[in-house]
Amino acid sequence: MLLSRVLPLVLCATLSLIGCGGDPVSYSAPVGINLKAKSSDTANATVTSQKGISTESGNPYKVFVDEAREELDGKSPSRVELTKLTLTLGAGSVGVTSLAEVFNGRVEVLFLTEESNNTYVAGHVENPTGTGPVELVVDFDSEAMPDADYTRFLNGKFNVVLRGPAAATFTTKGAEVDFQSTFSFSAFE
Repeated sequence: MLLSRVLPLVLCATLSLIGCGGDPVSYSAPVGINLKAKSSDTANATVTSQKGISTESGNPYKVFVDEAREELDGKSPSRVELTKLTLTLGAGSVGVTSLAEVFNGRVEVLFLTEESNNTYVAGHVENPTGTGPVELVVDFDSEAMPDADYTRFLNGKFNVVLRGPAAATFTTKGAEVDFQSTFSFSAFE
């Protein structure tokens, strides 16, 4: 008789724990960064632009990490996923009207950590065209970072690097190009 009363209680408790424990606590938000490149700065037929993630107006990356920590009860995220990455040609660009006039080939967005100078590919796209936003294939895996680099990553101690082979006429255009990369990050407990 006692077993017939206890079994339903144990079953209910087990099912409620299963329902509660499915997804880890997480927080998601987009982070944008503006980058610039000039035709005259092209070196070895490669267009490169680099900027510290924490130097963007309002420091949206720090806001993301701070809000993630708040959402995770004050704890740092155990991992951060990059769920989406886009590249857009800025309206203020001079001398080009398409990403195809800037790049010809594989374009990558990288994270270059301070101190260690280790590079992590965030994402890539082959032969981007139009003005965007162009979605990149996401390559980033925060769990592959050594602990010291992951700490730097959470603290915003890294640069965003955009690089790709220059389109044939880009170096002679006298162009000044504005880009925006938008990262959709998710932080997990």
